Amino acid sequence: MFSQPDRARFLPLAQLHALVSRLMQLGYQCLGPAVENGAIVMRELDDPAGLPRGLQAEQAPGRYRLTRDPHNRYFAWANGPQAIKPQAFAAKESLWRVERDDAGTLQFAAVLPAAPAQAIIGVRACDLAALALQDAHFLPDGRRDAHYAQRREQLFLVAVQCAEPGATCFCASTGDGPTPTAGYDLALAELAEGFVAVAGSAKGNAVLDALSLSPATPQQIEAARQQGQDAAAAQTRSLPGRNLREALMSRLEHPRWDEVAARCLACGNCVAVCPTCFCHAEVDEPALDGQSSRHERVWDSCFGEAHGHLHGFNVRSDIRTRYRQWLTHKLATWHDQFGRSGCVGCGRCIAWCPVGIDLTEEVAALTASEVQP
Repeated sequence: MFSQPDRARFLPLAQLHALVSRLMQLGYQCLGPAVENGAIVMRELDDPAGLPRGLQAEQAPGRYRLTRDPHNRYFAWANGPQAIKPQAFAAKESLWRVERDDAGTLQFAAVLPAAPAQAIIGVRACDLAALALQDAHFLPDGRRDAHYAQRREQLFLVAVQCAEPGATCFCASTGDGPTPTAGYDLALAELAEGFVAVAGSAKGNAVLDALSLSPATPQQIEAARQQGQDAAAAQTRSLPGRNLREALMSRLEHPRWDEVAARCLACGNCVAVCPTCFCHAEVDEPALDGQSSRHERVWDSCFGEAHGHLHGFNVRSDIRTRYRQWLTHKLATWHDQFGRSGCVGCGRCIAWCPVGIDLTEEVAALTASEVQP
């Protein structure tokens, strides 16, 4: 965000609604933070001035509670259960349909989503890193996923620096936050009087140009930079290394797997809130009249019994092997696929686990002192 400080501009607090208004004028459906069922989620803004102020969230293993920010800031919350993933990789969508014509012949047709142009305001650095991993999975050369691509191309991402990390956050140890560094169209760092704003794309530059903003002063840029450093230093959780492949794969029979399995409910909450998980299942939904059917893709979880089922047996028949599969894939074999860990340090799996299993605690117990740098 601060790689080109000479291009940083300053957006006064009173003009934040002008940014949202400009995005709406450009035809974007603007999504911003909203309170729903006791959590901060991304929902459509009806009004350019509709961004809420003063929200914060208290997070701990198995705990998420909304609180008030004494400084009445716009983005003093770390994250909620929802990342960018649902806007690109839909929780449920039709891939193709089949219909019986008048002659009784089956006709197959692809189904592509009617994806609106969306601007997401309040994206965190960890979620930008997660989206880059989703892109690597769904958009590689030669096997580009048309459904994901259609939604992804319509996104305009307004990232914000995390000034108040949650107690479950550990993005500094994974190298993915708390200050956005790539993958955004616009990035904002919130100060008391306004925002240091930086464009990360041609689309972002065009939006800033239309707002006619003054350059950010060196003092404002330094304050934002220091704010990010302080937020990183404030994180109390961490992973013991960024490449845990050998450390984990050499401990597949460690007794800690039995201990965590005794607590794990295999509910899949961690997978549902994880911004990088991409497992899915495909199901057919026939119409009641027998004349048509839709082939659907739905989010799935490696914690489900059916996920490991092969003809005649299950390769992961108990919670121990399912939890081990999730953790070793996320932190170990992901390196083989994407050249890095699949964890971006958002901490959602810790806060939203109903029994409070802490990924960082489990990794520390499993790896002990033998961690690859």
